[in-house]
Amino acid sequence: MQYFKHTLVLAATLFLEAYATAQSVTISNSWVRATVPGQKATGAFMTLTSKDNAKLVAVSSPAAGVTAIHEMKMDKDVMKMAALANGLDLPAGQAVDLKPGGYHIMLMDLKSPLSKDASVPLTLTFQDSSGKKSQQMVQVPVGTQPPAGQGMGHSHGDHQH
Repeated sequence: MQYFKHTLVLAATLFLEAYATAQSVTISNSWVRATVPGQKATGAFMTLTSKDNAKLVAVSSPAAGVTAIHEMKMDKDVMKMAALANGLDLPAGQAVDLKPGGYHIMLMDLKSPLSKDASVPLTLTFQDSSGKKSQQMVQVPVGTQPPAGQGMGHSHGDHQH
C-alpha cells in the first residue's frame, strides 16, 4: 500500500508540473481559416505569451494529416514560406503573434473541410529553457477572418507542401 501511495503522489506531482509548465504559455486570439470543399490546407493563427523563455516545438491536430509551424517572409521581392525546424522562440513576457503573412501553423492533408463556426482541436507542444516539454490542448474556432484587431494576409488554400 505504501508503494501505491508513493507512486500516486509521484504521478500527481509530475502531472501538476507538466500542467504548470503548459499553463505558463497564454494562448489568445486563436482562429483557423475556414476552407472550401477540396481545399487540403489552411492556417491556424493565435497570440502566444510565455511567462518564461520557451519554444513552441510542435503542433498536432486530428483534423489534419500533417501540421507544421511555419514562417512567411519576404526574400527580395518573393514571399517565401518554410517550416521552422527548430520551433518558434517565445521570449519571456513578450506576445508572439502567429498571423497571416508571418509565423503561423499550417494544417495540411485536411481530413474534411473546415466550416465557419466549427472548431479545431490543436495540441501545442512547448519546451522550456531547461529542455522540459509540456503540452497544451486548445479548441480553436474556425472563421473567415481574424478576431477583431488582427490583420488579414495571404490565403493558405493554394499552399503546396
